[in-house]
Amino acid sequence: MSMSVEYDRIMTEGDNQLEARLAEQEVFEPSKSFVEQANVSDPEIYEEFEENWPECWEAAADLLEWETDYDQVLDDSDPPFYEWFTGGELNASANCLDRHLDERGDEAAIEWVGEPVDEDDRTYTYEELHREVNEFAAALRERGVEEDDVVTMYMPMIPELPIAMLACARIGAPHSVVFAGFSADALATRMNSAESEYLVTCDGYYRRGDPLDHLDKANQGLAGVEHDTTTVVVDRLGPNGDDFGHDLGGDQVDYGDLVAEHEGAEVEPVTRDAEDMLFLMYTSGTTGKPKGVKHTTGGYLSWASWTSQSVLDIEPDDTYFCSADIGWITGHSYIVYGPLSLGTTTMMYEGTPDHPERDRLWEIIEEYEATQLYTAPTAIRAFMKWGEEFPDRHDLSSLRLLGTVGEPINPRAWKWYYRHIGDEECPVVDTWWQTETGGMMVTTLPGVKDMKPGAAGPALPGLDVQILDTFGDEVEPGKAGYLTVQKPWPGMLRTLYNNDERYIDEYWAEYSDTGSDDPDDWVYFPEDGAKIDDDGYITVLGRVDDVLNVSGHRLGTMEIESAIVGVEGVAEAAVVGGNHDIKGEAVYAYVTTEDGYEGTDELREAIVAGVEDAIGPIARPEQVVFTPDLPKTRSGKIMRRLLENIADGEELGNTSTLRNPDIVEEIQQKANAE
Repeated sequence: MSMSVEYDRIMTEGDNQLEARLAEQEVFEPSKSFVEQANVSDPEIYEEFEENWPECWEAAADLLEWETDYDQVLDDSDPPFYEWFTGGELNASANCLDRHLDERGDEAAIEWVGEPVDEDDRTYTYEELHREVNEFAAALRERGVEEDDVVTMYMPMIPELPIAMLACARIGAPHSVVFAGFSADALATRMNSAESEYLVTCDGYYRRGDPLDHLDKANQGLAGVEHDTTTVVVDRLGPNGDDFGHDLGGDQVDYGDLVAEHEGAEVEPVTRDAEDMLFLMYTSGTTGKPKGVKHTTGGYLSWASWTSQSVLDIEPDDTYFCSADIGWITGHSYIVYGPLSLGTTTMMYEGTPDHPERDRLWEIIEEYEATQLYTAPTAIRAFMKWGEEFPDRHDLSSLRLLGTVGEPINPRAWKWYYRHIGDEECPVVDTWWQTETGGMMVTTLPGVKDMKPGAAGPALPGLDVQILDTFGDEVEPGKAGYLTVQKPWPGMLRTLYNNDERYIDEYWAEYSDTGSDDPDDWVYFPEDGAKIDDDGYITVLGRVDDVLNVSGHRLGTMEIESAIVGVEGVAEAAVVGGNHDIKGEAVYAYVTTEDGYEGTDELREAIVAGVEDAIGPIARPEQVVFTPDLPKTRSGKIMRRLLENIADGEELGNTSTLRNPDIVEEIQQKANAE
């Protein structure tokens, strides 16, 4: 036997033994070297925060620079309309830029990696980022943007997006970022809801090496906006966009021209009250209308900063990489505001992880010597499917910490991530939170707590998270229940834009005494199922409302169903989520047709196109099943639980309460045949 063959045999046996050990292991300790350097490593922090609540959150506020000191940490006199750091004044843009100039001015603030490899990468130092933010802030003012005007941004992962966000924050204008993958209709809906008269967008962007026309879609959306608008257009594509034949309209101006006109301009940061709105973010709800989640300047920014420092272990000298899109809350908190408020280098990537090759992400990490990677379980499952040979091509030893976000991660994927990306040296923080919470809520502090694959961890210090049954009693360890938050926290949403009533109904009514003025009688319910173990580690089980979690992105079933029913020939539709190896959860649609129409391939294609037009490709149904009827109770309620059984290929549940029990087996046969 040759030496090389014997070496391969030994290594293979070693790998198999290691895989077996990892498969059996249920608890993982952080390495001593990580604990020694961690920003938070004192186990007493949990007890200290509990005993000193709510003043414990001064630790978060102290990470910021205040123009006027706050006089009260928490005003809970009018629950659930809590106010944090009342009396305090600050500016988010100044906290992310100005205060770092003396020590970090020449250091990279943003490392941007464009999709065409080696063509478009850009580095913005803190000084350069500060300069362009000031210039664009001056340009926005000249275009008429005033304090408290909502500016909408419909942009992909290009540097001008965080520049525009920080420019708005500088002049006290809240921003509302709309994910670039959303449809024109989705843009119009959000601009109308926010009464936004200003849009910042771009001509296009790259996907898998090809230029995409984005301005045409933006213009279609603007056609549905009910008021006059002013639009700023970033030229992302240059000559590659000539084929699209874009001509800016009379109310549209070029971003580059505006910035050039205000070269060297300096804009004094507008002093904002801690409770002034920093941004709106629209998220799916249980009705077809998206919800405008309102986040404020002091509480949100302190929460993003504190969780970035404590959970992601971010330090100024790091090169931190979050692979999310800024169009979602993860990108707001953990690409822009959290990292930049701490003065670190944050990375942005325009492309996909498998273009031009499936090792693109690992190539970027090696090239930039990234120190943290924060990504979604959807991506990790794809990495597993592609194989470890792709990360094995690259030196990933610069990584110090790994994180997951957007949905629960199963133990197998967790352990693959821990071994093949972190080399068993990087702690993995599995984080549960949502748009409404502003930042992380349930996860391990990596320098303090052991990790349990599949369990997010305990609630962060200072948070009171309980798992309740339907009667409001705490469940026993190991039993499933409903995740609730018993006390307010700084990063929480303040309300839904222009809809306080819906804010109470959506998040507080289930477990609260809504007639009480006592904050102890108010309980936040995010509509996620969960269970807790004897050590207080929480495993999140998923949504319990009519919201799907597709690739870590929340999509309202009613919004998708409305899009399907809007297609000519469709009489009724029911949408459910089904298990998917890569996406975690995928969209499955069950459709009945109007008289005179049949469930043809053409109609199926029209339905898919209708969903993509109304919402975006992210909501594209995995399967469209035509059926003469939907399973309904005698009162007419659609039994979506049975449709979920069909989507997941599971044994059907009880059909005795249906008025049409035979239809379930017929739908199952149709689904299996397609």
